[in-house]
Amino acid sequence: MTKTRQESDSMGQLSVPENALYGAQTQRAINNFPVSGARLPEAFIRALIHAKASAASVNASLNEIPDEMAQAICKASNNLLADPEIMQHFPVDIFQTGSGTSTNMNANEVLATLASRISGHPIHPNDHINHGQSSNDIIPSVLHISAAVELSEQLLPALHHLVNEINRKAETVEHCIKTGRTHLMDAMPIKLSQCMGGWAAQIESNIKHIKQLQPSLQQLAQGGTAVGTGINAHPDFSSLFCKEISARTSVLFTPADNFFSGISSQDTAVALSGQLKTTAVSLMKIANDLRWMNSGPLAGLGEIELEALQPGSSIMPGKVNPVIPEAVAMVAAQVIGNDTTITVAGQSGNFELNVMLPVIASNLLTSIQLLSSASQLLADKAIATFQVNEDKLNETLSRNPILVTALNPIIGYQKAAEIAKQAYKEKRAVIEVAAEHTDLTIEELTELLNPEKLV
Repeated sequence: MTKTRQESDSMGQLSVPENALYGAQTQRAINNFPVSGARLPEAFIRALIHAKASAASVNASLNEIPDEMAQAICKASNNLLADPEIMQHFPVDIFQTGSGTSTNMNANEVLATLASRISGHPIHPNDHINHGQSSNDIIPSVLHISAAVELSEQLLPALHHLVNEINRKAETVEHCIKTGRTHLMDAMPIKLSQCMGGWAAQIESNIKHIKQLQPSLQQLAQGGTAVGTGINAHPDFSSLFCKEISARTSVLFTPADNFFSGISSQDTAVALSGQLKTTAVSLMKIANDLRWMNSGPLAGLGEIELEALQPGSSIMPGKVNPVIPEAVAMVAAQVIGNDTTITVAGQSGNFELNVMLPVIASNLLTSIQLLSSASQLLADKAIATFQVNEDKLNETLSRNPILVTALNPIIGYQKAAEIAKQAYKEKRAVIEVAAEHTDLTIEELTELLNPEKLV
């Protein structure tokens, strides 16, 4: 049996594991919400600890709590952030009270325990750690803080890396011309580098749109306290808190233009999730293009050969599968699903508070983390390393009757269609059939149907 101690809160006493840093309110949440066993992401917890340290520093500067107490809280915060086992102290389930109060009190209790040990004097989780705050403003603020930091440190660098790797690879295959495809059917030729330029443009567009959301994301509801009126917070708390958390995270935060909106809605999180979904769609398009071009190697397109990373079958020896694009496609599917959850949760801003904050935070941060990892993998283990099967590209291109499209201005659509159909039917090169059914010479046709000119 685990040894316990007795802790109390406003609802009475209950047993808490003897060595736990948290107290009664956290234990109540553990008892009340045995739902998924999943906790809020570590990025969220770390941002919450940074926020508590920032609040303590600001409260001391405003003479709201003693300097020595703030120093103890900050030291406790820094010690906690340096603990590689930090998450053992934060066991509350994602599916809890919709304001995230249980997670806020979890942090308050853990820091109160550690800070009290450091100072040698009792430090209260509500009166001191939570001073000038409410779960209703700090949890939405931490949602923004954690997402903004993860965008800045993880996702945007990963997307930039992906763009750079696509462009670098495109330069090495500039000379490769392949059969273009629309509806998965043969179409006019295209340079492989042009295809990849399309990919890069998609990701660059996603980067641009994510960056456009950063100013809104970096506005914080902190200082609005319970409902947006700022009750129990010093008038200068919000602005000073933003300066302090900016210094701790190296991301610039500012007070929200309207605390009531910042607490009651999660429109910015919904908008960001929508853009993450768009990014996921872009990644899935690129991943599937790679899969199709890699298909075969004998009975598929076989235009490229992805790096062989692991055996592809437990029963078919020698089979190798496009595992990285497949993993990326699954990430995209998950992010799209996360967006649906966030969209539904964003509608739960009933009157003065959104009451699905933990599930929004969890899904938003999960999407950012998944896209960051998937972008890095796609860049390094698929795009950077694939090889082009130039013989296959040239063979397919030389037999593509759709090249006859280039003759439309000279012989007309109808005549060109007849030539294409005959070339398909007889499995002949379009240049041969066109030479038989037009007045154009082989030399003229060679010039007109030259794929290098057509791209």
